[in-house]
Amino acid sequence: MLGVGRQLRWAPVKRRTLAPLSFFFVLPLTAAACGGSPPPPSAAPAPVASASPSSATPAATPQPSASGIWLGTLHAGAASLRVQLRLDLAQTPPACKLDSLDQHSEGIPCTASVTGSKLSLDVPAVRGSLEATLSPDGNTLDGTWTQGAPLPLVLTRQTSALASEPTMPPVDVANLKDVLDKDLAAVLATGELAPATDAGVSIGVVQHGVRRIFSYGTVKPDSVFEIGSITKTFTGLLLAQSVQQKKVRLDEPVRALLPAGTVAAPASGPEITLLDLSAQRSGLPPMPDNFHPADQTNPYADYDKKALYAFIASHGVAMPAKPEFGYSNIGVGLLGQALAERAGTSYEALLKKEITGPLGMHDTAVTLSAPLRARFVPGHDGKHKPAHAWDINALVGAGGIRSTAADMLTYLEAQLHPDHLPPTVSATPEGKTLAAALAASHVLQGEAMPGMHIALNWLRVDESGSFWHNGATGGYSACAVFNPDADFAVVVLSNTSIGGDRPFTDVLAAHVAQRLVGKPAVPLGPTSP
Repeated sequence: MLGVGRQLRWAPVKRRTLAPLSFFFVLPLTAAACGGSPPPPSAAPAPVASASPSSATPAATPQPSASGIWLGTLHAGAASLRVQLRLDLAQTPPACKLDSLDQHSEGIPCTASVTGSKLSLDVPAVRGSLEATLSPDGNTLDGTWTQGAPLPLVLTRQTSALASEPTMPPVDVANLKDVLDKDLAAVLATGELAPATDAGVSIGVVQHGVRRIFSYGTVKPDSVFEIGSITKTFTGLLLAQSVQQKKVRLDEPVRALLPAGTVAAPASGPEITLLDLSAQRSGLPPMPDNFHPADQTNPYADYDKKALYAFIASHGVAMPAKPEFGYSNIGVGLLGQALAERAGTSYEALLKKEITGPLGMHDTAVTLSAPLRARFVPGHDGKHKPAHAWDINALVGAGGIRSTAADMLTYLEAQLHPDHLPPTVSATPEGKTLAAALAASHVLQGEAMPGMHIALNWLRVDESGSFWHNGATGGYSACAVFNPDADFAVVVLSNTSIGGDRPFTDVLAAHVAQRLVGKPAVPLGPTSP
C-alpha cells in the first residue's frame, strides 16, 4: 500500500505491497533536508605515459589511475539515472563520494579498493556496490552496479564535476506560490501533471505558523486522497496515546493484545513487542504469505482479521536473534489491529477518538461519508490509467487512511508543536494526553539505515532533523515531512500512483522543502541522461 519502486531502488518491493517509497540510491527526503555535500576531489585527468629514454629493455607501461571524476547512466527499462563518482585513491583511506544527480542526492559516502585494473566500490548507505574494470587508456570504467538486481554501468572520465543548480535564497511561504508556479510550468505542460495525464497534486505548507495550500492539475485544494503508508505514523501515535493512557506498555508483547489462543508464546527467547512493530524491527516479512487477493484492483479488501491471525499463528511471534530494521506492512497492520483489540473497538473508531477528533480533522477517515466521497478525487495508476480505490481491511493501520491537504497540515502542525496544541484539543480525555503522546512518538528507537533513525514509525534524517514518511496505493501517492528545528512542514498528495523511479510526490515534497530553506532544489522535470 505504501509505495513502490521498480528496479532502480535500494529495496526490492512487489507492486501491490504497502512498501515504503524507496528507490535507487537514497530515500528522497534525505536529500531534501540534508546540508551541502563535501566539495568533490579535484579532477585527475587520465594519465598519459611519458616518453621513456631508449634502453635495451622497454619500460613497463604505467597502470592508469582510477582517481578522478566519473559520469555514467543507469538504465532500467525507460527509467534512467545519472551517476557521478568522485574518487581520489591517493588519500588514505581513498576519498570516495557518489552522486545521484537526477535525485539531487550528492556526497553519498562510499569505500573503494583497487586491485590492478579492477575497482570495487561499496555504498553502505544504499546497500549498493559496483564492480568495474578500468580501460587500458584510463578513460572508462566498465562494470556492474548491484542494488537488488544487477545493472550494467559504464562510467567515463570527466574533467570537472557537474555542479548543482544555483541556490535560491529561502522562499517565505507567503511568496511560495509564485515560485512554484514557475517551477511547475514545464511539468504542467508536458510532464507529470500534463492535461493528458488527468493527474493533480495538492501541496500543503506551514512555516512559522503560516499555512498555505496550493493545487495543480485536476485536483482542488479540498480534494480527498488516499495517503497510503503515512497511515503508519497515525498508528505509531495511537500506540503513544495508549501508552500515555496506561492502556499498554511499549515493551508489552503483541500476543497479549490479541484474542486468547491466537498465537502461542515462543518456546524460548524474547517475543515481538508493540515497540518492535512500530520501530520496524520485529522480523516479520513485508507481506504475509497468505495474501491472495480475489480482486487485484482492490487487493486488501478481503484480507480480514481471520487471515491476519492465521498468518501470525503460523509465523509465530518470536523475535529474530539479531533484530534489525526491516520494513513490514504486516507488522504495522498487526499493531493497528492489536491496539483496536485492546480498546475493544475498530481501528477507525480508535483513530477518531484518539487523534482526528481531538485535532478537529473532520476530513480524515477510513470510510468516507457522502460529503467526503463527493470530494474523493479519482485515482490513477502509474501509467495514468484509472485505478480502483483500495478498501483496506485488517491491515488498515498500515495504509488505509484518506485525508486532505488541510487536515494533513493540521496533523503536521501538531507534530511540529506538541506543546502548543489548540485549547479545544484538551476538551476530551483523549486530547489531554495527546501532547505528551506526540512528543513520545518522536523519540528515536533505533537505526533504520546509515544516516537515518526511526521513531514510532516516523523516519528521521540525522543530519537535518527532518521527520518524514511517504506512501502510495494503487491510484494515489503522498509524502509528508516536518522539521521542528526549522519550523516547517510539507505534505504533497497526488491522485496518481508510482510510475517510475522518481516518485513525483517525494520529489515535489523535497523540492518545496529545499525552496523553504534555500538549498538547491531537486529538478521536477523528466530525467535526462
